[in-house]
Amino acid sequence: MKTSLPVLLAALYSVLTACSDGAADPQPQSTQSNTATVPTRAPASGVAAALPDFAPLVEQYGAAVVNVEVVQKMRQTRGPGGPSDDPLFDFFRRFGIPPPGGGGPGGAPGEGDGMPERGEGSGFIVSDDGYILTNAHVVADADEVTVRLSDRREFAAKVVGSDERTDVALIKIDAKQLPTVRIGDPQQLRPGEWVLAIGSPFGLENSATAGIVSATSRAVGGESYVPFIQTDVAVNPGNSGGPLFNMRGEVVGMNSMIFSRTGGYMGLSFAVPIDVANDVRQQLISTGHVVRGRIGVAVQDMNAQLAQSFGLDRPRGALVSAVEDDSPAAEAGVKAGDVILSVNGHDIDRVGGLPTEIAKMKPGSKAELLVWRDGKQRSLDVRVDEMHEKQQTRTAANQDPGDETERLGIAVRPLTPDEKKQVETEGNLVVEQVSGAAALAGVQPGDIILGVNGKPIASVQQLRGAVKQKQSTVALLIERGNAQLFIPIRVG
Repeated sequence: MKTSLPVLLAALYSVLTACSDGAADPQPQSTQSNTATVPTRAPASGVAAALPDFAPLVEQYGAAVVNVEVVQKMRQTRGPGGPSDDPLFDFFRRFGIPPPGGGGPGGAPGEGDGMPERGEGSGFIVSDDGYILTNAHVVADADEVTVRLSDRREFAAKVVGSDERTDVALIKIDAKQLPTVRIGDPQQLRPGEWVLAIGSPFGLENSATAGIVSATSRAVGGESYVPFIQTDVAVNPGNSGGPLFNMRGEVVGMNSMIFSRTGGYMGLSFAVPIDVANDVRQQLISTGHVVRGRIGVAVQDMNAQLAQSFGLDRPRGALVSAVEDDSPAAEAGVKAGDVILSVNGHDIDRVGGLPTEIAKMKPGSKAELLVWRDGKQRSLDVRVDEMHEKQQTRTAANQDPGDETERLGIAVRPLTPDEKKQVETEGNLVVEQVSGAAALAGVQPGDIILGVNGKPIASVQQLRGAVKQKQSTVALLIERGNAQLFIPIRVG
């Protein structure tokens, strides 16, 4: 039987289409119709879907990401190994990670004192009149801050304020009609979701790196007030302060730190959720400082053994290990051994959730705690008090004229009752910063001052009085770790 030309052409089209789609051998076409059936590709599943294209996001919002360059005119020794040009140095040090290079430029402690120290980080524009968010550790102790836009314009920036506990700083440049980012909701982030970072790693401006959310609400370090977003996005020195975008082009976090055993990226990076950063921004603009709540408890995480011993079904909550005398928690009847399960209906699954929930409450407000005690749940109402932050540190460069501690080259502050209890010391003063004679003698930040020239010292006033004596050498008794030692300082 002869086949009509239209049917032959339709069959040929079907075969060619199937081959171009990478399909299997085409099925025989029916000759009972003059219309051929064209095979269609099966829809891809979510796992097999194509990788995302970040180019439109970078094109649209890359201009709102800036490079932040800082200059500190007078270098100060920060401890063993000296300072570092790396903006992430403070975080490497805080978590016991060796900083890149092991010290300042030249590698020797204190080498090059008096030379300007430079560092770089990132930031992102949050209002078109020049407000920029970045990390507190990027602009800490900076004498000059310069912001460089993607179009290569440069502006001198003013530090409006910074908050060390969240590592958030707000800076301002004198400019108008600037490109800005869109703010997203980090509460909607899910592990496995694609995210993008834009920043200036190693000074390479507007570099984009991508990855996924590894986890949310991570408590990193000791007493954390930030529920960090953990990602596997490549973040390196210079990325600090840059934005973390979701796939909708919204900023959901600020890249803040990495965990590393080498000083470089190892697949673990952490971002401050943007709602935390925004709260700090609004407080800095309105009042110039950040107010947090506290209730006066020391807590620890629960493990399986502790949960079993307390009769809990699984490890959860924050175990109260100590309650401060005359604190709001003590007045409400909180006891050591209580397990705090929720605050105002928000479950506390891990210990880091408690300081996060309490810190964001306004002083004077009421916190309803659900606690586990003696195998039963009970509710306690606690009045939230204000957390008193560390008082402003005065360095040798900005001390009042005639301040005798300048002769030593140290800046000190009183220890809080919590700190004294934590380190189990009888001392009252801790060294914050070191320079000059004290740095040369080996005094380090974190040293606790016990006495001067054989006499006990309990206050800043006593320290100043002891240093007023006209000796050329002062013997400082300090406590470092579990040891006490005298350090002679030449001040003549």
